[in-house]
Amino acid sequence: MHSVRQKTIRDFIESRQIVTIKDLQNLFPQVSLMTIHRDLHALEQSGAVVKIRGGARAVRHTGDPGFEVRLQENNAGKLAMAQKALSLIQPGSTIFLDASTTNLTLARVMPNLNLNIFTTGPNIAIELCKLSDPSITLCCGNLNRKTMSLSGQNTLDMLAKINIDLAFIGVSGCSAETGFTCGTEGDMTVKAMVLRKARTKVIMCDKEKFSRLMPYTFATFSDVDYFISDDAVPEAVLAALKAGNTTLL
Repeated sequence: MHSVRQKTIRDFIESRQIVTIKDLQNLFPQVSLMTIHRDLHALEQSGAVVKIRGGARAVRHTGDPGFEVRLQENNAGKLAMAQKALSLIQPGSTIFLDASTTNLTLARVMPNLNLNIFTTGPNIAIELCKLSDPSITLCCGNLNRKTMSLSGQNTLDMLAKINIDLAFIGVSGCSAETGFTCGTEGDMTVKAMVLRKARTKVIMCDKEKFSRLMPYTFATFSDVDYFISDDAVPEAVLAALKAGNTTLL
């Protein structure tokens, strides 16, 4: 019986690319959590799946959707989040925007204020060039053409020298079990460093991200000050926000 169940789990993971333990519990409600963990361990040992924090992914996981795909997703929601984010911005502050398409939307509505803005998104830097008052710095690094983001050791070295008042960080996935996730190790290290450096930390997460789980967790709910979303937040995430003392906008 366990071989049939494990094949079902493997096929389920391959069809969805990434799944949570909760997904597998819903798939087999009659099976104990310990049994599911044993099945995942056996599948990983055989090379069929890769276990990640809070779940598992397919061996041939395709990673983040491409920049052009993400650029077309939920634009109304991104604009709603950007408008909320504006309430946190004060003249004279130093702001960091990561390379998320949500932050590209924020750049498009950014007021012409005296700000120091750092970003790892080339498209974001170009968009901000339309403003005359902010000082704009594009962080150096290796360009990921798929995600249009800069990362790597040069990026980390530069960020280590910057004092950040307010950081806006996009996510590729979000769940109460795994926290905030992204698709590449490079993005993970950049986001994690920025959250360590920033005085005020803001996560930007639209409704599309609640259904996704990516391989790399870069932060948990207790690591951030504000959580901005565009729609109703799942009950489990609301509980995690409360437990982490994180303000929902």
